[in-house]
Amino acid sequence: MADDELFSFFSGPIVNREITCFSALVELSAPLARDARRRPVLMRAFELIRALNWGCFAPMRAETHRRLWKEVVIPAAHFPGAGDLKRTLSISSLYVAMLDIHGYTQFCQDARKNLSRLHSLDRVISGDIQTIAARSGAVCRRERGDEIVVIAAAASDALTVTLDIIGYFGKKAALREGGGKAGRSLDAHFLPPFRISAGITGGNTSSPLIITEEGSLSGFLLNSGARLQVRAGELSPDESRVMVSRQVQMNFLRENAAGAPCALFRKDAVYFMDAGIIGFKGGTLPVSEAVFDRAGWYKKELGAELSALYAAVNGNLWEQKVYPVLMELLVKTAAVMPAFSLAPVPHGAAPVTNAVLSRYCRAARSLWTEHEDYIQAVNALRDITGVLEHIPRFDRLILDYARGIAERYGTLVPAYTAELDREVERNSTKIYPPDQHQTWKTSRAAVRIYEKLRAEGRKRLELIKKKTIWYNLIKANAGRMKMTLYSGKK
Repeated sequence: MADDELFSFFSGPIVNREITCFSALVELSAPLARDARRRPVLMRAFELIRALNWGCFAPMRAETHRRLWKEVVIPAAHFPGAGDLKRTLSISSLYVAMLDIHGYTQFCQDARKNLSRLHSLDRVISGDIQTIAARSGAVCRRERGDEIVVIAAAASDALTVTLDIIGYFGKKAALREGGGKAGRSLDAHFLPPFRISAGITGGNTSSPLIITEEGSLSGFLLNSGARLQVRAGELSPDESRVMVSRQVQMNFLRENAAGAPCALFRKDAVYFMDAGIIGFKGGTLPVSEAVFDRAGWYKKELGAELSALYAAVNGNLWEQKVYPVLMELLVKTAAVMPAFSLAPVPHGAAPVTNAVLSRYCRAARSLWTEHEDYIQAVNALRDITGVLEHIPRFDRLILDYARGIAERYGTLVPAYTAELDREVERNSTKIYPPDQHQTWKTSRAAVRIYEKLRAEGRKRLELIKKKTIWYNLIKANAGRMKMTLYSGKK
């Protein structure tokens, strides 16, 4: 039988999915497999099996993806470069990066009358991005339009591919060797810059990755990577951001200390900032931000203050620690971040600058620690948070913590105020001198009578139509009354 006839004989059951793994083919053709002259035909059949059944791993080659091949393929004896794809993996050196393209939906809407732009983006994702992944021995796959999944066998590879993709879509120089923009396709030149949010997990033997019969992926690594990617997008809706699990950070540093360091490590191109712990369904995960933009390099100086805040929050030290530690962090952030100047805020006559923000924070800390005026301290934190929201490039992670802390303290203010009022009632004779105490009693009685009469009056508005007042308010606030339910990204 000629080689072409033999290949045709094998290809039928392969295409029909009767044979889906190379070991089954070898077993079926055992006598031929021992004949070295027939092995090229079997290798051609292996290529067909890989293309049809390996899913996102189909582009993987033993010679170009050595580390990944070693982790996910069971090699075939006597057939170098061939084997069977593992279907359940629990491997210490397997990493998953989930990437999301910001503005993809809007781009598709804008380009609906120019389909060539959509095809350009499709070709970039299916071609250029695959090439970028292969350069680091990784593979990638497009998911649900604007999502990209990268799988690598080392933390350095996963991070390098992620940052190269961010640079490619952002039309910036790569961070690897050479650093230039060489290799950018004509399609990429016609696309606008895109921002990317990414999450990278892996490097933990207790986190399995499942490869289905169709070559798709599932498992904790994929789910946790997606959670980190969502968190990165929440923190930086308008900029590229990369969040990694603490395990990825440690393994990246370990890999580069033990062997030949990668370009990211040699060029000191990435700084890992502790981002605390995030919770999601199924558990919690310690995370870091991989800071690669030099504009955010000032965060290096916030390590001690961030660690103190995380320790206070995670230790539930809300009585004495959380508020003053947060203020210390905000004062330090104002001191080291790039200079800014905002228009005057309602309670200030001068523009808000780094120095003014520091002054606000020190005053708020004094309200808490020295004056024990917790109500005013919480109000001051709310005001400061409102200012932070308008500062260009103020770190969103720190802002998130400020918002969350202000919200939690704010929930206590009504009950705290009510308890203070009860204490005033119980101790009024000690608090007020005799003349003020009589005035206080008279005023208290008057207020109670006034509130009671006002409530009664609301029910007796026979001369004024209450419905008219209510309907007029609705009309006057028509813009605020509009309501639309959103699902997913806007």
